[in-house]
Amino acid sequence: MRAHLGDRLVIESPATGAARRDGEIIGLHHEDGTPPYDVRWSDTHEVTLVFPGPDARVKHLGHEPETDARAGAPGPGDIGRRVATERRRRGLSREETARRARMAPDYLAHLEERPGDPGPATLIGLAAALGTSVRALRGSGIDLPPGQGMALLHPGLQNLGPEECRALLSTHGVGRVAVTTSEGPVVIPVNYEVVDDAIAFRTAPDSVTAAAVGSNAAFEVDHVDEAMSRGWSVLAVGPARVVTEPDEVRHLAERAHTTPWAGDGREMWVSIRPTRLTGRRITPADR
Repeated sequence: MRAHLGDRLVIESPATGAARRDGEIIGLHHEDGTPPYDVRWSDTHEVTLVFPGPDARVKHLGHEPETDARAGAPGPGDIGRRVATERRRRGLSREETARRARMAPDYLAHLEERPGDPGPATLIGLAAALGTSVRALRGSGIDLPPGQGMALLHPGLQNLGPEECRALLSTHGVGRVAVTTSEGPVVIPVNYEVVDDAIAFRTAPDSVTAAAVGSNAAFEVDHVDEAMSRGWSVLAVGPARVVTEPDEVRHLAERAHTTPWAGDGREMWVSIRPTRLTGRRITPADR
């Protein structure tokens, strides 16, 4: 028997297959994942040292690491980032937080550094240790407008250079185009591609976004990281035109990651080649 941190230990009846007890493995005593394990039981929330018998099995939850495409390294999950951020805000070490939450420091490090799905009992313990709620650690406000999370104590606003703006533009798939209509200005979200330094999106000839053609258009993309209380925005301004040359249309279609989210009938490509590119990033002032 071998396990990873975060796996579940299930003890069930050999005769009926019915689970009698299960818990989350929050501590390993051998690097190869063999028993014994520190297990937090889901029924009592107690942590005990367990030497699994023949009626026990390990339920693996999957441990393929998420990867930061730019760095090529495994990244933490959202819960882990929220835990780490709240811990640092309160000036707590991992060891102190783990002690308060009654878990092994290695397991807390695992949660903060790798994607994971901790069980309810573990989240309750972490929330109590950090003086927050399980809902907050799970990101229950994900449907709220961005920017309502706790602000940085000492924020710093940095202007971004053109190259970094281009790099950030190319990492996104959804942005907003500002269009002036007969009824006033409107801002429409679109899924887009960056091809040969131009922003391209598909629309219909009679759509609101098509009104951008033939004028200087503004295109904005941003990212707000509520878990880390930081973010950035990039604004591109330039002439918008309809792409009509067949080879160019074919090239854009081949590079497209998705079909237009707004539905069928949007096969007109609009291209914005920025003549002005600006951006800002908000970070801790001491970084």
